[in-house]
Amino acid sequence: MTKSDLVNIITDKTNLTKKKVEAVVNCCFDTMFEALVNGDRIEVRGFGSWYVKNYKSYTGRNPKTGSAVKVPEKKLPFFKVGKELKKIIDDSKGVTIKD
Repeated sequence: MTKSDLVNIITDKTNLTKKKVEAVVNCCFDTMFEALVNGDRIEVRGFGSWYVKNYKSYTGRNPKTGSAVKVPEKKLPFFKVGKELKKIIDDSKGVTIKD
């Protein structure tokens, strides 16, 4: 599913215009991005949580030449699935969840 698919589905399920739905979806994603950049954790009960892991710099090896390479520190976002979503996915056989 793409962001435009999500906007279309929400538009079909509500009486909101596509422009309003798109603004809300963009605002939601922008707020989530900002929270992760600020180091905050995002949790949606039953769905999952997003968080940022910090990795220290280290000396790695170039596999082609074998020479030492300095790898800078970095931050990466991660998603941990919630128990409820995990159960729904595991129990489903291609069934669509109803409202």
